[in-house]
Amino acid sequence: MKKFFKILGAVIVLGIFIYTIIFLFNKSKTETVIYKTKSPIITNIVKKTVATGNVEPRKEVAIKPKVSGIIEKLYVKAGDEVKKGDLIAQIRIIPDMLSLNNAEARVKTAQINYNEQEIKFNRQKELYNKAIIPIADFQIYEIAFQKAKEELNASEDNLQLIKEGVTKKSNGVTNTLVRSTITGMILDIPVKEGNSVIESNTFNDGTTIATIANMSDMIFIGKIDESEVGKLKLGMPLVLKIGAISDYKFNANLEYISPKGVKENGAIQFEIKASVELNDSVFIRAGYSANADIVLAHHDSVMAIDESLIIFENNNKYVELEKDSFVFDKIKIETGLSDEINIEVLSGVGINDKIKVQD
Repeated sequence: MKKFFKILGAVIVLGIFIYTIIFLFNKSKTETVIYKTKSPIITNIVKKTVATGNVEPRKEVAIKPKVSGIIEKLYVKAGDEVKKGDLIAQIRIIPDMLSLNNAEARVKTAQINYNEQEIKFNRQKELYNKAIIPIADFQIYEIAFQKAKEELNASEDNLQLIKEGVTKKSNGVTNTLVRSTITGMILDIPVKEGNSVIESNTFNDGTTIATIANMSDMIFIGKIDESEVGKLKLGMPLVLKIGAISDYKFNANLEYISPKGVKENGAIQFEIKASVELNDSVFIRAGYSANADIVLAHHDSVMAIDESLIIFENNNKYVELEKDSFVFDKIKIETGLSDEINIEVLSGVGINDKIKVQD
């Protein structure tokens, strides 16, 4: 029995010894680390910036009345196409009572003066025909009679103008009819029939009856940060993305860069404008919000790598190239244009090289 326990104890000790040797051996082994690698690619590098803004008609005008009164009739509605000279609205004049009374009094006074001068003129004409008075004396009364006649006509025209907005000499042309000054589309009719309107004059902008714009000539109006404005040049191409028309992209050309910036939300912004190339199959409404991609530079078919592969040290750029299996050398490279995802490589890397992916 003692012999059995001795043999069992020897087996246990031998087992522990063998396990310890195997454990220490496995622990001493160096694990092989496998790094991911990427190779350069041939691609197009496009550097661009984005400007936010709106698409607006280049030519938009507000139609205002030339007389004050009440909108008697509207002949158009928003969305209608109109030509220059088309009738938009008719205004019924509500005359000022003081002006009306003064005009009526002026007509009565002119009528009395006309009647008096007519009597004198006819009397002097009979004397002149009988050769009793010389022509010089007769002409004095003739001129006075003509002046009285003109004053009567002028006072009657003034009264009619105050009442109806048109005179006898205007051949039907009246300020009470509001007409379009351009050819385009009615964008808005901010008044209704029965609304009072004020005429446009030196002291008052007047009431806007309609807003009209040429919808075939649209521009993008946006803002760009001061850090990017120095890279822009007139004539640069833009690609517009309109939020309401997500399936289409529109080309545009930069035609204006504001010489003065405006501070907005703590940053200096500069206004830009670009002419939009319209698509006949898509209707762009005034005021659509849009983003403009502005191409600052582009290089086609160049060798590039993922920008995350680069190691930056002391203002230099390096990558780790695989020389042998899982053996890497740090190599200095020269780079070119970047789109913040891929970066052009000018030297230091070949198209077939494998570059270590940085953790």
